[in-house]
Amino acid sequence: MASVRFMVTPTKIDDIPGLSDTSPDLSSHSSSRVHFSSRESVPETSRSEGASDFSRATTSLATEAAEPATDKTTNPHTDVAEDVSQTSVTGEQYQLLDPGHKKDPHNAYLNNINYEDGDEFFDKNLALFEEEMDTRPKVSSLLNRMANYTNLMQGAREHEEAENVPPGKKKTTKSPQMGTFMGVYLPCLQNIFGVILFLRLTWVVGTAGVLQAFAIVLICCCCTLLTAISMSAIATNGVVPAGGSYFMISRALGPEFGGAVGLCFYLGTTFAAAMYILGAIEIFLMYIAPEATVFRSEDPLKEPAAMLNNMRVYGSAFLVLMVLVVFVGVRYVNKFASLFLACVIVSIVAIYAGAIKSSFAPPDFPICMLGNRSLSQHHINACAKTEVHDNLTQHTLLWERFCNTSKHRNASCDEYFQHNNVTVIQGIPGLASGIIADNLWSNYLVKGEIIEKPSLHSVGVWGSLNQQYVLADITTSFTLLVGIFFPSVTGIMAGSNRSGDLKDAQKSIPIGTILAILTTSFVYLSNVVLFGACVEGVVLRDKFGDTVKGNLVVGTLSWPSPWVIVVGSFFSTCGAGLQSLTGAPRLLQAIAKDNIIPFLRVFGHGKANGEPTWALLLTAGIAELGILIASLDMVAPILSMFFLMCYLFVNLACALQTLLRTPNWRPRFRYYHWALSFMGMSICVALMFISSWYYAIVAMVIAGMIYKYIEYHGAEKEWGDGIRGLSLSAARFALLRLEEGPPHTKNWRPQLLVLLKLDEDLHVKHPHLLTFASELKAGKGLTIVGSVMVGNFLESYSEALAAEQTVKHLMEAERVKGFCQVVVATKVREGISHLIQSCGLGGMKHNTVVMGWPNAWRQSEDARAWKTFIGTVRVTTAAHLALLVAKNVAFFPSNTDPFSEGNIDVWWIVHDGGMLMLLPFLLKQHKVWRKCKIRIFTVAQLEDNSIQMKKDLATFLYHLRIEAEVEVVEMHDSDISAYTYERTLMMEQRSQMLRQMRLSKTERDREVNWAQTRWEGFKRLAVFSGFLIDLPGMPLSQAQLVKDRNSMLRLTSIGSDDDEETETYQEKVHMTWTKDKYMASRGHKPRTLEGFQDMLNMRPDQSNVRRMHTAVKLNEVIVNKSHEAKLVLLNMPGPPRNPEGDENYMEFLEVLTEGLERVLLVRGGGSEVITIYS
Repeated sequence: MASVRFMVTPTKIDDIPGLSDTSPDLSSHSSSRVHFSSRESVPETSRSEGASDFSRATTSLATEAAEPATDKTTNPHTDVAEDVSQTSVTGEQYQLLDPGHKKDPHNAYLNNINYEDGDEFFDKNLALFEEEMDTRPKVSSLLNRMANYTNLMQGAREHEEAENVPPGKKKTTKSPQMGTFMGVYLPCLQNIFGVILFLRLTWVVGTAGVLQAFAIVLICCCCTLLTAISMSAIATNGVVPAGGSYFMISRALGPEFGGAVGLCFYLGTTFAAAMYILGAIEIFLMYIAPEATVFRSEDPLKEPAAMLNNMRVYGSAFLVLMVLVVFVGVRYVNKFASLFLACVIVSIVAIYAGAIKSSFAPPDFPICMLGNRSLSQHHINACAKTEVHDNLTQHTLLWERFCNTSKHRNASCDEYFQHNNVTVIQGIPGLASGIIADNLWSNYLVKGEIIEKPSLHSVGVWGSLNQQYVLADITTSFTLLVGIFFPSVTGIMAGSNRSGDLKDAQKSIPIGTILAILTTSFVYLSNVVLFGACVEGVVLRDKFGDTVKGNLVVGTLSWPSPWVIVVGSFFSTCGAGLQSLTGAPRLLQAIAKDNIIPFLRVFGHGKANGEPTWALLLTAGIAELGILIASLDMVAPILSMFFLMCYLFVNLACALQTLLRTPNWRPRFRYYHWALSFMGMSICVALMFISSWYYAIVAMVIAGMIYKYIEYHGAEKEWGDGIRGLSLSAARFALLRLEEGPPHTKNWRPQLLVLLKLDEDLHVKHPHLLTFASELKAGKGLTIVGSVMVGNFLESYSEALAAEQTVKHLMEAERVKGFCQVVVATKVREGISHLIQSCGLGGMKHNTVVMGWPNAWRQSEDARAWKTFIGTVRVTTAAHLALLVAKNVAFFPSNTDPFSEGNIDVWWIVHDGGMLMLLPFLLKQHKVWRKCKIRIFTVAQLEDNSIQMKKDLATFLYHLRIEAEVEVVEMHDSDISAYTYERTLMMEQRSQMLRQMRLSKTERDREVNWAQTRWEGFKRLAVFSGFLIDLPGMPLSQAQLVKDRNSMLRLTSIGSDDDEETETYQEKVHMTWTKDKYMASRGHKPRTLEGFQDMLNMRPDQSNVRRMHTAVKLNEVIVNKSHEAKLVLLNMPGPPRNPEGDENYMEFLEVLTEGLERVLLVRGGGSEVITIYS
C-alpha cells in the first residue's frame, strides 16, 4: 500500500517575481511550493510489482487535487517513461507570496526522481522539520542566498550608469573590484589634504612656532588616528552598506544619536564645501587674478571689508556653478577626481623638492624691512629710501609713503622712518641656514599689530601706523590655530563611505584609512619642520604673502615654480568642494530615507535615478550661509565642531560595544581597545572646547535638540544599538543594587500595578483609571498596567498581543511611562493573582495595586465581579501590598481639566502606614490637583480628648512638612437605629435569596444534563435493539433537549469563577434502562420553596448589625463634611475572614461611600511609607 505525504518546501527567491536575492532579510522573502511525494511502505525490491496500480492511484490523486495545467503532448515533463517505477505526474504550483502568479506545471510532482537542478526536494532526513520549512529554511538554501548577497552601493556612479541603459535591456551588475589602494588610500589622501595645507599651515607655523605647531598637528593627527582605529573596528564588525559613518554611528548608538550625529556630520560636510570654495576664491583673487576684484578701497582700513565682499560675490557664483555640475552629472566629478588628486600630489612633491633645493640653492625672495618691521612690496619700486639714477639721488616710492611730500629731502616724515634704516633680508634662507632657531617659539599677535623680526635692530620710537606695514588681520592664539588647522586632518571617512565599491571592505577600510592617516600625518609634521627650517619667520607670519610681492608663501618654497602650488592648490580645492557637494546631499538622503526625522522626509526623494535633488538644493543653501561669512578663518572652526562631534561618537560607539561585550561585537580588526577609544573621545572633547568653547556649546545644543526631537517625534527604530545594550547593563546593575535590601521609608513611593478591564472588543472599560494613575505618579516611579484575558494561551496569543497594543496606545495617549502586561488565564481571579505575584523584576516591583470598584455588582446575576474584587483584595493583603480602589472612576478628572479650586478630604480613621498622608501630597504635584487644598479629618470617640488630638495631628503634619487643615470629628455612642436594623435585614435576605437562586440554577443545570444523557442513551439503545420503547410521561423532545442544552452552555459561558457552585455533573450513559430508574429520576426535583419560606422568617446577625451601624454613622459624618470635596480618601476595611460574608462586605463598603462623587479607598501594605525624619 502506498502512503502519500503532503510536503511544503521553500521556493528559491529567484523563482518569486518581484523579489531580489540581494536583500539580507531572508525570512521575509521565503515562499513555499506544494509537493505530493509518494513513499511506499513495501520493501524496495518489491516496488516494481504493482507499479501500474500505484501509477493509476497517484494519477487519480493528482487529478482530484489539482487541475492539469497543460496537455501531455505539449509538455515534455509529463511524458510517461518506459520504466513505470519512475512515473511523474504534473500538478499545480501554488505561490504563497504571489497569489496572482501563473500556474507552473513543471514543479509539482509525484515521486519525481529526475527533478531539475535547483528544485529542493526533502527526503526522510528532514521530515522532522518539514512543517517549519517556510519559516526555517535549509542551511544549504540560507548559505546559497547569503553567497549571492552583495552590498554594492547604489550611489552616484550606478545611478548615472543606469540612465544610459536602453529600455528593455537589463544590465548585469558588476561585483565590486576596488582594492585598498584605489578604493580607500587615495580617496582618503584626497579628502585629507586640502586648502589648509596650502593657505594656512605656513601661517600656523610662523605664529605658533615650530614646537607649538608641531604639538597642534600631532594632537589633531592623534585624534583622527584613534578615531580611525575605532572606526575600523566598527566597519569590520559585519557588512557596512552604503552610508558610511552615518550608518556606523546610527546602528551602533541608536536612531537618536545616529540622527543627531548624522545631521552634525552633514552640516560639517556642507560647511566644508563652503570652506573649500572660499579657499579657491582666495587663491584666485589673491594670487591668480588680483585685478579681477569687484570691490576696491583706497583706505587700507577698509580694504579687508572690500575683500570680504569680493569673496561673497565670487563664492556665490562658484557655488552656483558647482551645484550645476553636480546636478547635471556626478560622473563628471568622479572622472575628474583623479586629476584633482594628481594636483595635490604634485603640489606636495614640489614642496619637498623646493625644500631640498633650498639647502644648496635657496630661491631669491628679498624682504624689505624698516628697522625690525616688515614692509609690503605691493606699492614700492625699491627697498630703499633713495636711489641713484644718472648720478642723481631720487626719493623712492617708499619715501613718499612715509613722508608728506617728495619735493624736499627735509620734508616732514614719519619719526620711525627717520630713525631706522631700510634693509633687505632673504625670505627663504634655506634648509641649511639655521633659521629654525628663530622660528621655534610662538609669536602671537593682536589684530592690527605690525609683523616684526625681533632679532633686527630697531630704534625705540613708535611712529605712526602706515599702510605700508604688514599687519596682523586677526588676533591669534593657540586655541584659534587649533580650530583653524583641524579641518585639514578630516576626511578619514572617505574609505568607509565607499564600502559598497570595495572588494573586501573589512580588510581594505582599516588598512587604507590608517595608512592614509599615517601618510598625511608624516607630511604635515615634516612640513611644519621644513617650513620652520627654510622660511623666514616674518614671511611665515605673513598670511597673504605681502612681504614676497603677493606670492603664495608655500609657493615661494616650491620647485620649480610657485605657480605649481598656486595652480595645483586651486584645482585641488575646487575638486574637494565638488566632492563635498556630492557627498553631503547623499548623507542627508540616507538620513531622510531612514525616516527617523519626520520633517526631513521630503529630502529622501530625488530624480528618477535616485539623485538627491532636494537635498542638493538644501545643501547649496546651507553652504551659501558659510560663503556669506566670507572668512576662511571663521568658517574652519565651525566645521571643526561638527567633525569633532562625529568623531567623538564614533569613539564612544566603539568603547561602548567593547565594554558591553555584546554577542554581535566580533570585529575582524583586532588592534583596538576601549582605552584607545576613550582617549580619542577625550581628545575630541578637549579640542572642541580648546578651539572654541562657544562653538562647542552651540554644536552640542544643536545635537541635543535633534536628539530630543527624534526621541519624542521621530519614528521608532530598533537597530540593536549599543545605547540599548548600555541601558540593559545599567538596568541590570541598578536592579542588583536594589536587591541588596528593602527600600528605606524616605525613598518609598507608590510603584503602581494598575488593573484594567477589557471588554469583548479588547477596549479598556475604565480609561480614567489610567488617567488617575498618571496624575498620581506625575511621571515618576514604576507603573505596570496589567489586564487578564480569559481563555487558553495557545489559542489566544494573538488576541493577547492585540490587547497589549491597545493598552499601550492608551498609555501613550495618557502619557503614562511604564510597562504593559496582559495575562491569559482560565479564570480572571487566577490571572490577577498571577499578575500580583509575578509582575516586576527584582527590586523593581510594584508595591501598590490600583483597581476600580465594581459598580454594577448589585444588579448583576453573576457573582463573578464582586467575588473577583474581594479575591483581589485578599491576594493584595496576603502579598503585603497597598491597595487603592477608585469608586465612580468615570467622574475622575482628565489630564486636560484641572481644578481651579476645591478640597481633597482625607478621612484618617485607622493608621496603616501613612498612605493617606502621602497620596494627597503626590496628587498635588500634578497640575490637575495643584490648586486643591488638603483637609484631614480624624474620628474621636467618647473617651478621646478631641482638643489634644487636633494639636497632636497638627504637630504631626508640621513635622511631615505637609500643609493641610486639621479637623477632629467626635462620634459618640448611639443606639442602633431602625434604619440600620432594617438595612441589615434586607442585606441578609438578599444574600439568602441569591444563594437560593444559585442553588436552583445548579439543580436546573443538573436536570438538563440528566435528561440529555438519558435521551442519548435511549437513542443508542433503540439503534442497537432495532425498535424504540415508548415510555409514558416522556416530557422532553429532542428539540427541547437541544434548547435546554444551548441555554445551559450560555449560562456557563458567562465566565463565573464559582466553579464549585455552578459545576455540572456529567453522568455516565447506561446502556440498560428500567422503569424504576426513570420514575425515581422524575421524583428528583429541587426543593427550594422551603428555603424561601425560611428567608422571610429570618433575623439579622448581630455582628452584621454592628458593622452596618458603623458604616451608616461614618457615612453620615463623611457626607456632612465632604459632600462638596473634589476627592475623598478614606481607610478601606479589610475583607471578612469567613468567605460566607463576602457579599455583606461589599454592602458595607457601598453604604460607607454612598452620596460621595469621587472616592478613593486606601488600604496600606503594613509598612510605614512616610517619616518625619530627614
